[in-house]
This record gives sequence, structure tokens and C-alpha cells, in this order.
Amino acid sequence: MLSFLLRRIGMIIPTFFGVTIVAFFFIRAIPGDPVLLMAGERGMSEERYNQLMNQFGFDRPLWEQYMSYIGGVLQGDLGQSFVTKKPIWDEFFALFPATLELGLCAIIIAALIGIPAGMIAGIKRGSIFDYSIMSTALIGYSMPIFWWALLLIIVFSTTLGWTPVSGRISLLYYFEPHTGFMLIDSWLSGEKGAFSSAVHHLVLPTIVLATIPLAIIARQTRSAMLEVLGEDYIRTARAKGLKPARINGVHALRNALIPVITTIGLQVGVLLGGAILTETIFAWPGIGKWMVDSISRRDYQAVQGGVLMIAMMVMLVNLIVDVLYGLVNPKIRNT
Repeated sequence: MLSFLLRRIGMIIPTFFGVTIVAFFFIRAIPGDPVLLMAGERGMSEERYNQLMNQFGFDRPLWEQYMSYIGGVLQGDLGQSFVTKKPIWDEFFALFPATLELGLCAIIIAALIGIPAGMIAGIKRGSIFDYSIMSTALIGYSMPIFWWALLLIIVFSTTLGWTPVSGRISLLYYFEPHTGFMLIDSWLSGEKGAFSSAVHHLVLPTIVLATIPLAIIARQTRSAMLEVLGEDYIRTARAKGLKPARINGVHALRNALIPVITTIGLQVGVLLGGAILTETIFAWPGIGKWMVDSISRRDYQAVQGGVLMIAMMVMLVNLIVDVLYGLVNPKIRNT
């Protein structure tokens, strides 16, 4: 098991350096001068421009800038934002609870709906239920997030007025955040209607973000159920006269959940990627919106730090999933 773990950790190291290279050079490939953007419409003198270029190190060759950047990263220093002058660590972890709250709600909804849907589709293979569920899952998987989000806003926010268009809570409520999770903070605030407002603001972004993971989980659960239902021990259970509910719900589903759990873990990357569009559309103050704003402002340090932190979280989750899967299935340890 130790050698298996070391191999997986060894695979993370080149990925880590690859992410830093891509993040560093990607933002610099985008047209636009960050120093001129900082100046705004007022402009600046040539002397001040050269001073800032030297201060931020932009006048040095790119390879020198990268070596300086990676040296700081290896020491745990992601730098500070050119715009806000705050350390990237502080900005990231101040906004991360909003993204985490949205992502957790999305994956919970996706699992609670996707697993039963896939289970029914697998049990009722070839029926109208199977075709309906899989067709819906295919539509959900294929639907562009931005289009789906705008459609829900038009129907439920603009036309019906059931949900807010943007934000995490109504401006009518103000309280000091303790955890960064709006559902928890609004509940602890004791303000009447604050928790309900937070839930209403969370509904549409959660649905949008959960759509693709839900479709993937449903399809994976169906495939796993079909494979398990053909095993000998399932036929034995049926020969013993066990009730279908027990066979499907206990013996089959319990074994089918192994690859499904792996799939759920791997959806973290999908959620973080989808959060960028979702948060931007719904003005959700999380990491995704922060990244988009940082790109538009050419805030190099913020983009580099944000991409690296998100990539590290995805790699960490993948490592945990690999280890858990290796514990459940010993055959995987030799791969």
C-alpha cells in the first residue's frame, strides 16, 4: 500500500510544476498591460510606468520572472494582488467558503437525485423509465452551463419572481460572518428571514452547477447496476427468494456504489470549473468570479495563485479517491 501511495504522490509532482507553468504563461499571453490597467483612464507618466514595471519585475525576462515566482511558491508565498495589495492566501480563503458552500450543495443534490435515478434506470433496463432518465441525463450533460443558467433566470427569476437573480443574500440583512458559509451564518444570526433568503439565493446556482455532475452520476450508477445485476451472487439471492427491494437496494447497490463514489470524487474538478461560469452569471462572490475579475484586470498573481490552489485541491481529492479505491479494491494497488 505504501508503494502505491508513493507512486500516486510521485505523479502529483510533475503535474504541480506543469500547472504553475501553464498558469504563469497563460495570463501573460492575454493582450493587455497590467500596469496601464492599474493607471486607468488617468494614465501615468513614463517615469512612473517604468518604476512600476521594475517594482513588479515585468521588465525582466519571462524565465527570470517564472523562477522568482516558483521560488516563492515552494516557500509557501503566492505573492500579493496587484489590485488590492492583499496576500493571495488571504483573498483565496476569504472567498473559498462561498465556492465550497455552492459546490457541496451541488454535489449533494447531484448524488441524492443521480444515484436513485441511475439505480431505477439500471433495474428497469429497456423500459420507458430507462429511456426517459438516460435521455434527460444526456440533455443535462450536453447543455451549456451559461445557457442553462440564463434560461433558469428568465423563467424563475424574471418571469415568475420565485428566486433572486444574483448574490448570496438579500441586502436587507446584515450580520457579521463567522464561518463564511452563508447558510450557517444566516442561521446563527437570528435575524428573521435571513436563512430563508440565503436558501432562495442558493437554489438556482446549485441547480445549474449540479446539472452536469448529476447526469454523470446517473449514467455511472446505471452502468454499475447493470454490471452488478449480472453477477452470480445476485442470481443466487434471487434463487433464495429474497425480495427484489432487498436484492436491488442492499446487495446490488452496495457493490455498485464503489465506482460511483469514485465518480463523485472526480466531479470536484467539474464543479470548480463550472463554478467559474456559474458564479460569474449569478454574481456569486466566490473563487470563480474572483478568477474572472482577476483575468480582466490582468492581476497576474491572483490568477496564478487561484489556478494553482484549485489545481492542488483537485489533485488532493483525486489522491484521496485513489487511496480509498485502493483500499477497497486491492487489485488497483498494482497499477
